[in-house]
Amino acid sequence: MPRHDLVAVLKPVLLAAAILGGLCIQARQAEARDIRTTVLAGGCFWCVEADFESVPGVVSAVSGFSGGNVANPSYSQVSNGGTGHLEAVQITYDADRVSYAQLLHAFLRSIDPTDGGGQFCDRGQQYTTAIFVRNAEERAIAEAAVAEAQSALGAPVRTAIRNLANFYPAEELHQDYYRGNRLIVTRFGPRRQSVAYDLYRESCGRDARVRQLWGSAAPFVH
Repeated sequence: MPRHDLVAVLKPVLLAAAILGGLCIQARQAEARDIRTTVLAGGCFWCVEADFESVPGVVSAVSGFSGGNVANPSYSQVSNGGTGHLEAVQITYDADRVSYAQLLHAFLRSIDPTDGGGQFCDRGQQYTTAIFVRNAEERAIAEAAVAEAQSALGAPVRTAIRNLANFYPAEELHQDYYRGNRLIVTRFGPRRQSVAYDLYRESCGRDARVRQLWGSAAPFVH
């Protein structure tokens, strides 16, 4: 076979092999990503979810409940108290892009960690703050983050570090609440869900208090 004919035959085969090789490398890289989860309680879970879904390296954030003794609780049950659960958010993140320590640093500067009775306008045990840890390594990182926040504020930090025993997702209507388009009735009158969220966040004083505490170190203030 003439050389130019051989090249013509082999060229598409070599091209296909190169494409296949590239796809295999991409697949191995995707599989190699260090995907982890953490559960954080920072008052209203709508706000924590909205904040952390904007963080580069965060894959997803799911609103739910953790820390209590009732399996698969409803929002109503937790809101009424007695379940022991806190409103919490399960954050899935790529540890190759954002570290656990970085997430905790941002978290503590997105809340009022000096408040042990709730957060902002939301009062009660279910709105208290916590970092839920899975092992001794996470506990050590959490303790360091809390100590750093306490030093920065010059005030006692009331955010608890607790062992993670469970996490239950909240009902679908509470997921991505901050960008929902459903028309709902609020004390401000009928509003789109995303607009109602913005009004709630402002009226609750979340960003104002965080800005007062943390100033330019607050990562999510609106």
